[in-house]
Amino acid sequence: MEILSQYGHILLILACVAGFFMAWGVGANDVANAMGTSVGSRALTIKQAIVIAMIFEFAGAYLAGGEVTATIRKGIIDSEIFASQPELLVYGMLSALFAAGTWLLVASILGWPVSTTHSIVGAIVGFSAVGISADAVAWGKVGSIVASWVVSPLLAGTISFLLFRSVQRLILDTEDPFTNAKRYIPFYMFAVGWMIAMVTLTKGLKHVLKDADIKLSFLQDAGIAALVGLLVAGLGVAMLKRIKRDLSIEAENRFANVERVFAILMVFTACAMAFAHGSNDVANAVGPLAAVVNTIQMGTVTAKATMPSWILLLGGLGIVVGLATYGFKVMATIGRKITELTPSRGFAAELGAAATVVMASGTGLPISTTHTLVGAVLGVGLARGIGALNLRMITTIAASWVVTLPAGAGIAILFFYFFKGLFG
Repeated sequence: MEILSQYGHILLILACVAGFFMAWGVGANDVANAMGTSVGSRALTIKQAIVIAMIFEFAGAYLAGGEVTATIRKGIIDSEIFASQPELLVYGMLSALFAAGTWLLVASILGWPVSTTHSIVGAIVGFSAVGISADAVAWGKVGSIVASWVVSPLLAGTISFLLFRSVQRLILDTEDPFTNAKRYIPFYMFAVGWMIAMVTLTKGLKHVLKDADIKLSFLQDAGIAALVGLLVAGLGVAMLKRIKRDLSIEAENRFANVERVFAILMVFTACAMAFAHGSNDVANAVGPLAAVVNTIQMGTVTAKATMPSWILLLGGLGIVVGLATYGFKVMATIGRKITELTPSRGFAAELGAAATVVMASGTGLPISTTHTLVGAVLGVGLARGIGALNLRMITTIAASWVVTLPAGAGIAILFFYFFKGLFG
């Protein structure tokens, strides 16, 4: 208690720096994943992707990032253990933020798409198990997160594979791809509108609705999403009418006009994925920060921490700065180094990833946006045969996923003992 009253201001400043650093890592690594398919398929330029992500990630993080967050993300450790020594929780959360931020910085420099959720989870597990007690960790929760390494990419890959197969069958492998594209794309647009509205309702706006005391069932969400889907399909039909066939570009590539149609779809999926991602993953940076701020202000550890709007603002800004300054590396990995993407392939990957996020929200399955998107890109590549995949890059990415939890844990332990020695 004395430590918190004596060094409260210094710890608060450190927490803000650590929270911003972690949010920067989310922007540089995780947001780049969400935008990589759009950039890799050339539906958007890097500048356009960054502008879209800045607007929609920030809107998602600030508007739907959640008013109340559990002190310890995903219930990995028991807050009651810190009742007698609340300063340990402060050191621990500071360590977790600095450790996860450091690992994301390393991964982003190397162009590895790793999970921000797993980075912060690994860091929290590390400082708790070694710095406090192995009993402090809910190992069952950690086990379910490890299981998601396999589940998310498999599920997203399967959905994206089937989606792209349907695009091949209905549009690409026909005698007149352009006419069929205009005929069938409104149905895909409905699917995009429905899916993205579901992601936003079940993940993005979940906290906002909760705070407004609005409880919607999964079926009600689906009904609202269906109306959004019809609206998007209607908008799509109006936009498609304006695309005229340019025969001169079909000489080199018979699908050139079709891909122009899919590029319109990609812009919409990119905006919506950015909003859903910002609202969900900003919690990885602001959750531990809110826990530190709450503990310093209250002088005690509480199970729930209120989320002041300035913390969400800090998280949103960190994400935007991270993407703008260093997002290009991971974007290149997702967009170009796994398999060659076109707007039709990128669309199938993004919609497959969104569908997985919706299914996970509905069933409570813990998933990682990163693993989901990489799995979706793999599924689209596989639809064209195993030769279309860069197996060396896939092996590197898989190895980086396995290393993320122990790396986050190891760095957090070092930071924890550093802060304990410095202030204790």
